[in-house]
Amino acid sequence: MNFSSIDDVRNRIDQIDSELVKLIAQRSECVKAAAAFKTDHASVRAPDRVQQVIDKVRKQATEAGLPEVIIEKVYRTMVGAFIDYELEQHDTLQQKKA
Repeated sequence: MNFSSIDDVRNRIDQIDSELVKLIAQRSECVKAAAAFKTDHASVRAPDRVQQVIDKVRKQATEAGLPEVIIEKVYRTMVGAFIDYELEQHDTLQQKKA
């Protein structure tokens, strides 16, 4: 990428952020849907699945030229937030069933 000013850089970052927010919103819908298939909090937390996701994105980061440590930090934070969200969704669904 060639930039002629800091404003060019910031504008591109803003564009990327906008795309990321839309993609994270789509991920949120998937997480919400997943809550309906989980039987308990342990299945929501799913540490083995979390590690699979981390391993996958670390590999993708390497292929994309991104340091693995960055993507792991981002994903551990994001997945943690989504686990909290999915737990809330799961509890709401369980209350509706009761």
